[in-house]
Amino acid sequence: MTVTYDDVARAAARISGHVLRTPVLEVSPGLILKLELLQHSGSFKVRGAFNRILSAGELPAAGVIAASGGNHGLAVAYAARALGVRAEIFVPEVTSPVKVAGLRALGADITQTGAIYAEAAEAAAKRRAETGALDVHAYDQPEVVAGQGTTGTELVEQTGGVDTVLVAVGGGGFAAGITVGTSTAPGDGGGPRIVAVEPVDIPTLNRALAAGGPVPVPVSGVAADALGASLLGGLAHGILSGPRVRSVLVTDEAIVAARRTLWERHRIAAEHSGATAYAALLSGAYRPAAGERVAVVVCGSNTDVTTLA
Repeated sequence: MTVTYDDVARAAARISGHVLRTPVLEVSPGLILKLELLQHSGSFKVRGAFNRILSAGELPAAGVIAASGGNHGLAVAYAARALGVRAEIFVPEVTSPVKVAGLRALGADITQTGAIYAEAAEAAAKRRAETGALDVHAYDQPEVVAGQGTTGTELVEQTGGVDTVLVAVGGGGFAAGITVGTSTAPGDGGGPRIVAVEPVDIPTLNRALAAGGPVPVPVSGVAADALGASLLGGLAHGILSGPRVRSVLVTDEAIVAARRTLWERHRIAAEHSGATAYAALLSGAYRPAAGERVAVVVCGSNTDVTTLA
């Protein structure tokens, strides 16, 4: 099973009117920021959530259910409220208070359990078996990946195309969707280079590429509440194993510095996961060639803004 360019195009039509067309900002010659942190619910995740729910047809009486580090849960809760259905969200203990408060404000039924995302996901799976609710996976469903891919098609439309896109990786659904959505034509395999950026402490894609398939990794660090998947999605592995994708790792120190720089230079209030892709540029983990046109996706804003100063 995979996700095609046509799947992303259909997702774009399906979710139109439900999501925002987020702006791009050229902050220096050849460096573009795609401000997906300005999306409904504070991250790109709402694209996949709407596409999954709207693709499902008639929903069960129990509504929808999801496990999340926080941003996916917020997106599912937002989409469910907009569509008038119940949402039950499972999050781990590592989820930030800002995100838990946001879930409450959106009217979701919340269960906070387990130390990391994988443990919350296990609890959600047990609950789903009991209730029959529609599962909206955080990153490993075709409808979710296709929805996230609309960020890529939008970026190409707004910029006329770039040479390279830097994107953060947790479970890999966002990077996989962008890889498909930025293809130069359906099925031709062409398009910009994708630089998939992960924290050193949560290298799900990096380890999967080395091992030839998803393998469990430990989860820790400043971005663990959003990039804290301990296993890369199978869909993501199939897509991100292609020749257009390069995996790079960044330290927590680089992520913290990138978050601070986004605020100080551009007054962009990103969470740590939202600054992870930018950290690859600032730290030198990825060095563009002369004249290379680069887009960095700033993907999340659900943060305590008092920590930015």
